[in-house]
Amino acid sequence: MTRIVVTGGAGRLGRSLVAGLADAGHEIVSLDREVSDAVELTSRDAVTQAAVDLTDAHAAAAAVADARADALVHLAAIAVPFSAPEDVILRTNAALALNTMSAAVTAGVPRIVTASSPTVLGYGSPTGWVPPSMPLDESTPTRPWNAYALSKLLAEQTAAMLARQTGDATRFAAFRPCYVIAPEEWEGALTQQGHTVRERLDDPALSAPAVFNYVDARDVAAFVDVLLAAMGDIPNAETFFVGADDALAREPLCDLVPRFHPGTEEVAAGLVGTTPAFTSAKAARLIGWRPTRTWRDELAAADARAAGSSPDSRKDTAA
Repeated sequence: MTRIVVTGGAGRLGRSLVAGLADAGHEIVSLDREVSDAVELTSRDAVTQAAVDLTDAHAAAAAVADARADALVHLAAIAVPFSAPEDVILRTNAALALNTMSAAVTAGVPRIVTASSPTVLGYGSPTGWVPPSMPLDESTPTRPWNAYALSKLLAEQTAAMLARQTGDATRFAAFRPCYVIAPEEWEGALTQQGHTVRERLDDPALSAPAVFNYVDARDVAAFVDVLLAAMGDIPNAETFFVGADDALAREPLCDLVPRFHPGTEEVAAGLVGTTPAFTSAKAARLIGWRPTRTWRDELAAADARAAGSSPDSRKDTAA
């Protein structure tokens, strides 16, 4: 059994990650500003929660040292762009990343993973955004244009900085989860931006700012589980996109992306059918992880549960 510290374990992604890792047989220590009843309900006896202010470097160091963990997964952050003043987002997220990962290094934690974001690529910039090619991958240039995106790039660079300090004695990795959809959101709960999944599908303008990316939170948990097991066998301080194998859209992105991101007609031309704008091919190649959930299957299953029938009998209702 691996003992894993998860910072931000009481958050939207954190709850699913904690539950998924606990179900995979790991022992979890969740560190967040407050404990969560939802974490206790979903992850049973393998989880310990502690309330700690991780922006306090001394408190973070003590909490991580006390956990005596084999790995740390850093999620804690102000998670929504422009949800606080720009200086607060940058200062808070940068401090959280530095404090928690530095604390893990000091405590001798051998595997350290930090969550980043696809927003580091800079889509949605007020001055325009045209990437060199699509689908987007880890080689796409990073061009953050707001404090949230910059703070996530800083988290990646903090991991890389610490890797240069420690060498391969400590293994690091960063991952960029696409727009996270928690299990209850397939059933109609509001997503992070305040819309249901079906509303995001019905009105492409709602998903366009994120270039129609998404990922099921349970797939993220599976990715982290596989990543932690593989970190000793891959290059240090790698970064991965983590997303579904299709787009959160009913129309091909070769049509949708240029509609909302002017100038992308040429680079988006190859995004035919259900091809997503972001690819997780690197994760498949280096660690053997692939997503298993799609919006079509999840909404069909939700319809079936609501109707009291089998998912197969209702699959066409979500298309």
